[in-house]
Amino acid sequence: MAETVVQPPRTTDAPDYRKLMECVHCGLCLPTCPTYAELGVEMDSPRGRIYLMRAVVEGKLPLSDPYQQHISLCLGCRACETACPSGVKFGQLLEEARGQIEQAGAPQHPPLAKWLRVLAFKGILPHPMVLRTLGDLLLLYQYSGLRALVNHPLVARWLPERLSGLDQLLPSLPKRAYRTHVRAFTPAQGERRGRVGFVAGCVMPIFFAQVNDATVQLISANGFEVVTPQAQRCCGALHAHAGEREDARRLARQNIDAFAAARVDWIVVNAAGCGAMLKEYHEILHHDALLRGAAKQFSERVLDVSQFFERFPFRGPLGALPLRVAYDDPCHLIHGQRVKEEPRRMLRTIPGLQLLEVKEADWCCGSAGIYNLLHPELSRQILERKMQHLAAVKPDVITTGNPGCLLQIGIGAKQHGLTAPVVHPIELLAWASLVAQGKRIPLERSVSRAHQGQRP
Repeated sequence: MAETVVQPPRTTDAPDYRKLMECVHCGLCLPTCPTYAELGVEMDSPRGRIYLMRAVVEGKLPLSDPYQQHISLCLGCRACETACPSGVKFGQLLEEARGQIEQAGAPQHPPLAKWLRVLAFKGILPHPMVLRTLGDLLLLYQYSGLRALVNHPLVARWLPERLSGLDQLLPSLPKRAYRTHVRAFTPAQGERRGRVGFVAGCVMPIFFAQVNDATVQLISANGFEVVTPQAQRCCGALHAHAGEREDARRLARQNIDAFAAARVDWIVVNAAGCGAMLKEYHEILHHDALLRGAAKQFSERVLDVSQFFERFPFRGPLGALPLRVAYDDPCHLIHGQRVKEEPRRMLRTIPGLQLLEVKEADWCCGSAGIYNLLHPELSRQILERKMQHLAAVKPDVITTGNPGCLLQIGIGAKQHGLTAPVVHPIELLAWASLVAQGKRIPLERSVSRAHQGQRP
């Protein structure tokens, strides 16, 4: 009986067949895959998903609902890339598969997911003023007492579970930190060593303004001018991960132009997911004959903030932070950018800081962009595994270098009753710098006692 052939949809984005054929189906990726570990389904493993992508490209499988579900359930953590002996670029294949689904007009998103996608990718992320307004509304929601009302047991019991789950994802915005704006130009302190372009990001200025401020101040104190182009936009990572690749390309072009005009030596980013995307602009723009060269030059100058301080060690004095610190690897830093030791070495430069070994520190926390909104139950299961390992080492502080991870692990810490604050590694370096200057550091009470030599 002749095999049924399905005509593959004609799209500009589809998994590259040659890249698909690089997979030898050895299965070494299976133990590293969070969805396979939780579900135990071959089609929800990297190897299984590559089988499915290949079947679509070969015309043996349509863009069916089951196919889309298996592709959608992938976190895109790219741990399989680190484990793969053949060097398969699974992250690119996944984004191309999702792009193929979107371009073919075949996506079967549930109503909530469809609404979230339109709101995030079209209405919020590309527009800085909309993001700022959203932050103002969140601040009002938080300090007006409305948030406390929503979380009151008598009210919460009547609210939909998804609504209360969404509230848990929202961090508390400190008024002073939220009002901190990074200037377009920050001069170098002391002898000038170079000129750096800073990627402020779209989410970081809203939820983690203090991290951006610390990053810029430390780079400036290290002798570098810091330019933060006002024309920069969202890096496009979340768009690319979700298959909205044309929007991602448009944002990439805007950012390449913005930083070209800034004439900088290096481009520094403190968000792991953004950094991975910026370093792969030349991949998403490889069809653009006019910009692919500029995209490659752009990507080659991008450094995670830990890589920057590895290349240019912080020259200012650092005071002691006698803290037990658990470092968690953001997926797109360790697997996407292959940056593992640099953040650890940066933390070890801080006197008194004890860096703890955490089991499965390279395992995904389940945030994965908006995955925790689209697949909340599976995300919670993956987070639970992460929090058990973090709780086991009894840290004073938990640190990780990506906004989604900071939010997700922060939720997990509250659920597990951990008093350890969840902060960005650059904040710890900034605290040590403040201690050396005899200034106060913004530690929570339990950690403050540890800093003063008392165990909480």
